[in-house]
Amino acid sequence: MRKYTSAAQMPLWKWILCLVAGLFIFMFLYGLSEIVLDKMPQGDVWQCVASVVLSFLALLLYAIWGNLTEKRPVEELRTSRMLPDLGMGLLFGALFFCVVVGIMSLVGSYQVTEAHFLPSPLLRAFCMFLVVAVYEEIIFRGILFRLIDDRWNIGVALIVSALVFGFVHMMNSGATLWSSLAIAIEAGLLLGAAFKFSKTLWLPIGIHWAWNFVQGNVFGFRVSGGDAGDHIISAIISGPDLVTGGVFGAEASVITVGIGLVLTIVFLICAPKGHR
Repeated sequence: MRKYTSAAQMPLWKWILCLVAGLFIFMFLYGLSEIVLDKMPQGDVWQCVASVVLSFLALLLYAIWGNLTEKRPVEELRTSRMLPDLGMGLLFGALFFCVVVGIMSLVGSYQVTEAHFLPSPLLRAFCMFLVVAVYEEIIFRGILFRLIDDRWNIGVALIVSALVFGFVHMMNSGATLWSSLAIAIEAGLLLGAAFKFSKTLWLPIGIHWAWNFVQGNVFGFRVSGGDAGDHIISAIISGPDLVTGGVFGAEASVITVGIGLVLTIVFLICAPKGHR
């Protein structure tokens, strides 16, 4: 059985099949996971456990899929890098939105009114955002970005994966052409660059996980147009939509876009040169 060291060595028909089938299968599983979580018995503990189990199964299935279809070890999920890269990603994602909110506060667009801490619903939200981060990073970085990067180059991979990632959010509440383009630039490019820099999915998973939780459940913004539920800080968010993100949330802010673009460039400069 032939082994491949990269997608560039595959026949084109097999590369297309791996790409299309992989996207379809994991998008279907993502939707199925959301249905399972919705049907779970009401209770924060149950949904936390279910979220962790579903995330683990998604990663396991991705590893099996890569091994069976590409005949390769799935190095992007190597366990030796799980804790350091995931931890770095969580810290990076949290700090990212602390900086965004800090700048909004300086320009008078974010004013704290009160703070309260409800551990149980916050833990549930934290766990449920793990499912989002795991599946979306598998789909957009593990499959779409990686296969295009291996077959062609990082430029094509970044542009295609970022645009697809951004415009998938066009279906969300309050989405506009600008909000989708903003997500493509600040998150699609950044997460692809983080994957290229670390050579693992753990770093972008961590960034994505903290990104959603901190903006929604810490600072009280809408997450990609959706209500994140309970949050620690309540604030008056005012000012131009280009600064605050409007009804879509801070992801549609030019502040977020600018910071994301700068950090993308930093990751790309620091990324190891040569093929993965």
